[in-house]
Amino acid sequence: MKARLDGKQIFLDKDGIQFYEQSGYGRPVGDGLRLRPAEALYLVYRNKIEIPDHTFDSLLSLFCQDSGFIRQFLVYWDIRERGYAIQTGPQDFRIFKRGHRPGRGESLYMLRVLSERELIDFSQIHSDLCATAHMRKQHLLGVVDDENEITYYEIKRQKPIPVTELNEISPATGSLAGRSVVVSISPDSSFDTAFLGKRLDNERLMLSPVEAVWLMRTRLLSLFRDAGQISPDLFLDELTESDPEMREKLAVYEDLRRLGYTPKTGYKFGHHFRVYSGKKIHSEMLVQAIPPGMTLPMNIISRSVRMAHSVRKQMFFACVQSEGIVYIEFARIKL
Repeated sequence: MKARLDGKQIFLDKDGIQFYEQSGYGRPVGDGLRLRPAEALYLVYRNKIEIPDHTFDSLLSLFCQDSGFIRQFLVYWDIRERGYAIQTGPQDFRIFKRGHRPGRGESLYMLRVLSERELIDFSQIHSDLCATAHMRKQHLLGVVDDENEITYYEIKRQKPIPVTELNEISPATGSLAGRSVVVSISPDSSFDTAFLGKRLDNERLMLSPVEAVWLMRTRLLSLFRDAGQISPDLFLDELTESDPEMREKLAVYEDLRRLGYTPKTGYKFGHHFRVYSGKKIHSEMLVQAIPPGMTLPMNIISRSVRMAHSVRKQMFFACVQSEGIVYIEFARIKL
């Protein structure tokens, strides 16, 4: 079937409506059908349509004048080859349930296409997630690497479900030891049952900086050094001088504690926290605190997701925002 190229829009006459009705290609316009470049190029490749004076290669060169087209086309091609109907959508594409198509079915995914080096703006991700949730769809990223391989990620806004609070913590006093805090406290204390700190010996327990500040702010710890008692704000200011991430880590730590979780350092996994629920012996989540306005390259996020998957944990990015902490989960998905 012959098609007409007008700029970078492709049109079929009334006979082309069959492509829409049978497989969900294009959008009806008047008596005919309008195809987007990725749709038309795929149909040319499949020998379903012809565009006079053009081959697949010449069309590919023409359409690739638009930045990012090759990624868009590769993802479109891949989704079609997997047997899904796919159309352009509010983000990049919307993908229909298997066996469904435009006009006669329901879309399942909203998909955005990225390169492996693209910067992820978590504010934009959050906005996309809100829009996708409003439409009751699942949100995907299709990431194209430098060898033109595609990896799909499902992105969700997750709020960790509140869990049963641990035993009540009794107030204590501590002294400063470098950036850590030493508390003189007997074994099996309320600090131990709340999984706070690390035992130095039977008489002493060492708290991490973020644990100490949280306890000070909740009036469960009084901290002293030679000059007398230290206020939580002063201690936090001092810690922030050597750890610029301290404030967002503290905000996330406090929120997780409020929800009944036990955050511990995630250094061995390359993240801020590993997180336990209840009295489980294995952590279930890796959490990275993200300050407002921060972006991360997609290849860094890919490493995080791969690490979390390899140790059977969920990967959460905890975005610190004025309205609270927004938890965004990234996970690889097979379509």
